[in-house]
Amino acid sequence: MKTAALENPNLAPSRSHVIGDLAELVKARLTLLVLLTTAVGFYLGSETPINYMALFHVVFGTAAAAAGAAALNQWWERRADALMRRTRTRPIPAGRMRPLQAFILGIVLSVFGVGYLAIVCNALSAALAAITIAIYILAYTPLKRASTANTAVGAIPGAIPPMIGWAAARGSIGAGAWSLFAIVFLWQLPHFFAIAWMYREDYSRAGFRMISSDDRSGERSASQSVFFCILLLVIAGLPAFLGIANFVYLGVELLLGGLFTAVAMRFLRIRNATAARSLFIASIVYLPVLLGALVLTKS
Repeated sequence: MKTAALENPNLAPSRSHVIGDLAELVKARLTLLVLLTTAVGFYLGSETPINYMALFHVVFGTAAAAAGAAALNQWWERRADALMRRTRTRPIPAGRMRPLQAFILGIVLSVFGVGYLAIVCNALSAALAAITIAIYILAYTPLKRASTANTAVGAIPGAIPPMIGWAAARGSIGAGAWSLFAIVFLWQLPHFFAIAWMYREDYSRAGFRMISSDDRSGERSASQSVFFCILLLVIAGLPAFLGIANFVYLGVELLLGGLFTAVAMRFLRIRNATAARSLFIASIVYLPVLLGALVLTKS
């Protein structure tokens, strides 16, 4: 018996393309980071033993909300995306998906995610997810064309997911949740400064106002990266002093933060694309390793 793929050789590739486009529309890699920080927030906020079904629920609901926000962001920025080399192949600007389809999908996922958290987890986690979507779409997205402050504003919704996890575990947020928010917030700044400087011409072409837009030398982007890496080095130690993690974590955090800062200082010293990319890669390594250390040293 012939399979459908053999009878229609274009069927499998087309399905693959659709899945790929959906993954790109919802920014699957970014959503995975949201899931990681949400799960860590839940784990650190939970009393033992861990309720893994509750963990699944908060991660699932937050994933839907994050995917919806990403789709709405791409719907909003479709014209700007078409002007940038790094984004012009996305589904909407490339013409593989209609804007209305992306908009409807974004709304459905956002509403479903918030509703799911409200029903299955609690009202606080749902409210935090709704705030995340609102800031991301209604503040950060339009601000990219108006002010260089957009990076700091955009880091707020990026830092809320661990608080969603914490709220789902405890039904409240306290100093521990805020310390996780601060860590993820500060981490995003050198991460995005490196990206913005590497793609500064693309961002300028799209009309986005970034601190890298008129920073040809890279001095401003690199010095800001060093500043926030040093601040992160200090703030990331808070969980040890708040009783969330033991003091083994503090040693790991100081080592990681020191290395991250050293890479940022290299970017300040050299100020070329290779150094900026090294900072970007270092940021990608830093956060999951730090979060892993938090989980392994939980008090």
